[in-house]
Amino acid sequence: MSLFIAWPWLALAPAAVFLLLHRSSGNKRALVAALAWGAYAVYEYGMKQRWLCTGECNIRVDLLLLYPMLLGLSLVGLVGVVRARRENDGRAERRDQDAS
Repeated sequence: MSLFIAWPWLALAPAAVFLLLHRSSGNKRALVAALAWGAYAVYEYGMKQRWLCTGECNIRVDLLLLYPMLLGLSLVGLVGVVRARRENDGRAERRDQDAS
């Protein structure tokens, strides 16, 4: 995860993936994960530019909260997408059975 500290713009990649997952599944949890990753990218960029940090920025206690939160939201987003796709597949199968 220290990769995002050196190159904060890389955090936009998971944001884009979750945004695409939201668009394809319509799941709001994926959208929340996308927004969280996007906000983290902006936050980390501000830290790198020293806009949000004055003085000693090398000790990043904030990451003890941020990384588990991002991981948790990512897992919840992925589970939500899988569930939404299963529900959509189940509905399609029932429509096919009703049509025959």
